[in-house]
Amino acid sequence: MKKKLLSVLLAGVMVISLAACGGGGGDSSGGDSNSNSSGSDTSAESDEGGSTEGGHKLTVWTWDPAFNIPAIKEAAEVYKAEVDSEFELEVIETLSDDCETKLQTCAESGDFGTMADIILMQDNSFQKFVSFYPEAFTDLTDSGIDFSEFAEGKLAYSIVDGKNYGVPFDNGAAISCYRTDILDEAGYTIDDLTDIDWDKFIEIGKAVKEKTGKYMLSGQANSQDIIMMMLQSAGASLFNEDGTPNLVGNDALNECIDLYQKMVKEGIFYEVNEWDEYVSSITNEQCAGTINGNWIMATVMGMEDTSGNWAITNLPKLVKTEGATNYSNNGGSSWYISSNCQNTDLAFDFMAKTFAGSVTLYENILPTTGAISTWGPAGDSEAYQAPQEFWSDQPIFATVVEFAEKTPSNNTSAYYYDVREVISTAIQDIMSGAGEKDAILEQAQADAEFYYQ
Repeated sequence: MKKKLLSVLLAGVMVISLAACGGGGGDSSGGDSNSNSSGSDTSAESDEGGSTEGGHKLTVWTWDPAFNIPAIKEAAEVYKAEVDSEFELEVIETLSDDCETKLQTCAESGDFGTMADIILMQDNSFQKFVSFYPEAFTDLTDSGIDFSEFAEGKLAYSIVDGKNYGVPFDNGAAISCYRTDILDEAGYTIDDLTDIDWDKFIEIGKAVKEKTGKYMLSGQANSQDIIMMMLQSAGASLFNEDGTPNLVGNDALNECIDLYQKMVKEGIFYEVNEWDEYVSSITNEQCAGTINGNWIMATVMGMEDTSGNWAITNLPKLVKTEGATNYSNNGGSSWYISSNCQNTDLAFDFMAKTFAGSVTLYENILPTTGAISTWGPAGDSEAYQAPQEFWSDQPIFATVVEFAEKTPSNNTSAYYYDVREVISTAIQDIMSGAGEKDAILEQAQADAEFYYQ
């Protein structure tokens, strides 16, 4: 089973990495869907609105013919086979940016009549839109969906003022991927990098660099994924509880920046400028590993000749910050029911019995899309527990679900991406010696607060 699952997965997941990550426009894939699980109509041109009350049809806005679209279409097939034989789902292919633009246009006109019943949104983007346009979304708190079965850290992205608004889709749990053959050359195993802190990681990284000439990690200097993951691993963030920026006097942020500086200075972290350079640093074997959302496995698995020489484990944890763990998140999206949905009972039941209730669904979409669940029961299934030859026979899918369940939630903001860009620029200034760290962070705080005026 494991070889069959892996071979299909390799074909299906190579295009998912940018779609699964939390940044960007969500248009990482183009062209027509090749999914054979369709039984539902799809249209990239349709502008039809929501369902008819009491009917059997729902509409959805989503993107990526290789990832999100086949997943929701398979959910429709499962629901049709197991619950309602008359059920129909119309998938309106809509890029992530376009979902947000259409939603904003509807909200500002006060007319939600053209919105689909269900909308997929990037997790961090949703916070901005629900803050500005709460009337566009349906409260799911009393929908009958059992939200307790989802990983807390993932679920937190769709909770506002104590109310549930979204049903989690893909798993953005962070992982550390390492080349076991490179570690072995330096005298280490994957166990030596499991449940450690960043001080120990730097010690091992220096030894690996000395003995193999390889960096331990790489990342974009202008897009600080690594800092964001470090922060969330301790339940910390760039924001206060009320969503305002927290850059000055943020002890966790200061520790993350200090550790980042040390890794670069010690020559174990390779800074690049562009995404393509980051990918190349992995595929050209400049680095012994990478730390990112688990969607990065699609990139790693493109190196077919290295099969069996990779393993995953958890992240190093912060040394000084209270609440430090070895678990974090980077990226992901969730399903939302719009206020235009006239048949909320059907939409609630569809979500409750598919993405919030069907092991079969998650087993079916795993090999075709690579989408890993944050819904706990899926992690116990046969498909998730199967060892994967590429990853040193680790049951990586079940492991990722476990990591998600242990990831702390943290504060976020409607201006998440804006403030993230501000701190990324500030860290570049710190690294280049453009000024004292405290002064640069004070300016960054002022720049971030500009968005709140």
